[in-house]
Amino acid sequence: MARQLQRLSALQVAKLTKPGLYGDGGGLTLQITTTGAKSWLFRYMVAGQPFGMGLGPTHTVSLAEARQKALDARKQLIEGINPLAAKKQIQIEAALARARMMSFDQCAEAYILAHKAGWNNTKHIGQWTSTLKTYASPVFGHLPVAEVDTGLVVKCLSLIWESKTETASRLRGRIESVLGWATTSGYRTGENPARWKGHLDNLLATISKTSRTKNHPSLPWPRIGAFMSALRAREGIAARAVEFAVLTACRSGEVRGARWAEFDTAGKVWTIPAERMKAKREHEVPLSEAALALLESMPKDGELVFPGTKGQPLSDMSLTALIRRMNGDGKPVWIDANGKGVTVHGFRSSFRMWAAETTNYPREVAEHALAHQLPDAVERAYQRGSQFAKRAALMTEWAVYCATVQPDAVVKPIRGAA
Repeated sequence: MARQLQRLSALQVAKLTKPGLYGDGGGLTLQITTTGAKSWLFRYMVAGQPFGMGLGPTHTVSLAEARQKALDARKQLIEGINPLAAKKQIQIEAALARARMMSFDQCAEAYILAHKAGWNNTKHIGQWTSTLKTYASPVFGHLPVAEVDTGLVVKCLSLIWESKTETASRLRGRIESVLGWATTSGYRTGENPARWKGHLDNLLATISKTSRTKNHPSLPWPRIGAFMSALRAREGIAARAVEFAVLTACRSGEVRGARWAEFDTAGKVWTIPAERMKAKREHEVPLSEAALALLESMPKDGELVFPGTKGQPLSDMSLTALIRRMNGDGKPVWIDANGKGVTVHGFRSSFRMWAAETTNYPREVAEHALAHQLPDAVERAYQRGSQFAKRAALMTEWAVYCATVQPDAVVKPIRGAA
């Protein structure tokens, strides 16, 4: 029996050169290819189907080692295990183990790649990448994502938790998202160490909404008329864009990206599509006569109402620069109650304070005019019907006020509405 199982000798294995298969017995076979390469093959049958499992090249696996591997495979067959399937399973598990060693940086890159199609623009992708690279990568970016624990997350966040509160809050959320993705993908297990409620809120000071909210410098509403008078004396697309932003109380980006196809001048309404809105909801803006007159004065040379160079939308900086030029090189004229130069976004705050202090419209009317998110039932009511008419009336009164220069007044500091 021993001779039947071990028909080859080490010397024969070394001297054989003719391509073919040479059996040693018990399924172990020496395989020589046409190129002269020699390797071991274990040949067997399972349920009448032939299989061949490589055991390695002869220069690495000796005859004795090959016989031992063949013996182990025959034992698996006795136990009802397919040796080749078992080998592949081991390889799969090894590959998974290597995959679980993915670093946090690699997972972050994969997360961004998987989600970027659903994000608004390339700027958002850049912000994600920059935030994680600047603050998370130096602390644990190189480590396997499975090793990122609460201590490392706290170490990363504590560096900027009080000095850069808004950035720190976004960073925590982004780390939580990446770690959540890694868990779902099988690269780590257990609770998410970056979760806030019931976890990090016990270790880090709570950042109040007040400290995180950036109030844009806004012009005290009694001075709106004087500002608009000075603004209308200026020529250029940027000046008209700022004027239109003030009249409609819309965000800079909504105005700069305005397209002629969005306007129904006969119906006196501007419909901003959901993809251009911060809340991702379509927003209808009632147009006052002043706003309609401004639109009528604009050349219709392309798709955009307020085009920049080469047919692209105006940049936000072009509007900011306009206001800076209006303030001149000396002491600024158009400032908020704390002496800071006003911003385009700040005029939304001016509108909100004017509506609250000088009109009797319900709060929701002004909030919807600003496209602030309201409960669904309220949202539907204020989009159309009588409530839309109230918004139209409010914007008409605002336009009239913007055209009236009021005597300068000393105004106490006001808190802006974003």
